Amino acid sequence: MLNYANQKELFFLPTTKKELEYIGWEQPDIIIISGDAYVDHPSFGTAVIARVLYQNGYKVAIVPQPNWQDDLRDFKKLGPPKLFFGITSGNMDSMVNHYTANKRLRSNDAYTAGGKAGFRPDYATNEYAKIVKSLFPDVPIVLGGIEASMRRLSHYDYWSDSLKPSILIDSNADILVYGMGERPILAVAKAIKNNNWRSELKDIPQIAYSKKDIDQYTSEKDIILLHSYDQELKNKKFYAENFVHFERESNKIRAKTLIQPYKNQYIIVNPPYAPPTEEEMDSFALFDQMMNLPHPKYAKRGDIPAFEMIKNSITLHRGCFGGCSFCAIAAHQGKQVSSRSETSILEEVLHLTQRPYFKGHITDLGGPSANMYKMAGMKKSLCERCERPSCLFPEICVNLNYDHAPLIELYRKSALINRIKHITIGSGIRYDMLLSENENIKKNYHLKEYLDTVLRNHVSGRLKVAPEHTGDHVLKRMRKPPFVKFIHFLNKFTEFNKKSGKFQQLIPYFISSHPGCTKEDMAELAKKTAKYNLFTEQVQEFTPTPMTYATAMFYLGYDPYSGEKVYSAKTLKEKKEQHIFFFNRPTPQTSSSQKKYKSR
Repeated sequence: MLNYANQKELFFLPTTKKELEYIGWEQPDIIIISGDAYVDHPSFGTAVIARVLYQNGYKVAIVPQPNWQDDLRDFKKLGPPKLFFGITSGNMDSMVNHYTANKRLRSNDAYTAGGKAGFRPDYATNEYAKIVKSLFPDVPIVLGGIEASMRRLSHYDYWSDSLKPSILIDSNADILVYGMGERPILAVAKAIKNNNWRSELKDIPQIAYSKKDIDQYTSEKDIILLHSYDQELKNKKFYAENFVHFERESNKIRAKTLIQPYKNQYIIVNPPYAPPTEEEMDSFALFDQMMNLPHPKYAKRGDIPAFEMIKNSITLHRGCFGGCSFCAIAAHQGKQVSSRSETSILEEVLHLTQRPYFKGHITDLGGPSANMYKMAGMKKSLCERCERPSCLFPEICVNLNYDHAPLIELYRKSALINRIKHITIGSGIRYDMLLSENENIKKNYHLKEYLDTVLRNHVSGRLKVAPEHTGDHVLKRMRKPPFVKFIHFLNKFTEFNKKSGKFQQLIPYFISSHPGCTKEDMAELAKKTAKYNLFTEQVQEFTPTPMTYATAMFYLGYDPYSGEKVYSAKTLKEKKEQHIFFFNRPTPQTSSSQKKYKSR
């Protein structure tokens, strides 16, 4: 039995009727149903949203990984909540969690105890919502998480090879919270508590919902009426035009309301909140408000791999201004980077050293990209008007202040804390941000100092970076820098190793079958990686995920912006013809430094 005796002490939020009774809660205000195991840690979205609600006075219970194939007792065991059900697939899209790029069923699940697969359904958010609606038809349902967020409008679904409507249509849920959900979920909870939530939906940022009519919107200027879902089904060009609107508005600070018609209703997507302030980011960290452990119910079932991977890491910021075409981070977390204060991060470092499982090694101080901490546009007015999907492609924006000094100082201060033996940077580094030829930028933005600091002190033998491809025309489709920039970085890396006497390896990430990539392009990639003695251990086949630019090209067969035709490998045969080059490529001549490393 969990110890709830002293409510001032930390405890896991209740997951069963017995735990509810023990804590003295007759009925929860909110029940969150999640496709993940319950890990009370700030890297797990379910826990963060639950704790934010709890810290604001709501009684929150969690039903993790309910059985959807039996008599549905898991969905019924806590009864209905007073306010609403919150439903999420978890930290991952359930279809990416379940299937490889070739649509083969995965044999494991990193977010389940023991790493076992089969504890969540396909399209988990949708499935859970339908079950809850059938059992408790009068209780509002609020969707959230990456799976719902990236399905808020019509979208191409790779696994069924079809254009699907907004998840709000299929699930019959009432409200969808997209992106980083802390602020919108509190606004939604307040509206539902006041019992007038239907009339308040229009005024809550960062949510989507359905309405029978849009008369109240027609006089407003800041709306975009998208093509209907039926029009998209008849002609792909309408989806292409809708996608351009969606991506542009996702990248804006001051976005417009998006409205998409369906047969007898409209899906309304309200503009997002402004990017979180530093103070808000600190309040979302919650490291001292959580158990920072998996729920004890999993003790006999084995470790949860996702927790084991991140338990000694710390998130510095959210959002990413990289704008890679295959990535959903910007559409989900925002293009603008929101950072925590140095004080908050150092407090979490100290807190981490006191956890029983900590052995002295911080495995990451990072975020979606490691080296974007505290970076932002210099003139905010320019950022507010900007529609660029990337601040780095095709060139780094002249308005971007990418000074690495705050990161260097953070690494230094973190390393001085007692019990810290080693800090490595596990999240990817944008190497193209370290390669300026402008001497003033190099000096003022501390680019050489940052690279030297990382290579000297924060690499555990191997540094992982993501050039993604060697063909510049493919890289253009990816919104990634030309391959020559990676070679420039490789030369700097090699030069540093020679001067320092270190035997570190550079491990590049590559993607096959990305839109625009042919088997001939992959053959050229194999030759180039062999030429430069690169070890292609981290290889990924492109997986079309909902509402990314790359997925739009995959589905349409052309670029939605330019209309230019784009080839994509779609059949299993075509994908294998590309991926095989990672295994049958010329064997590189191992350099002396690599030989030394391999022998260690």
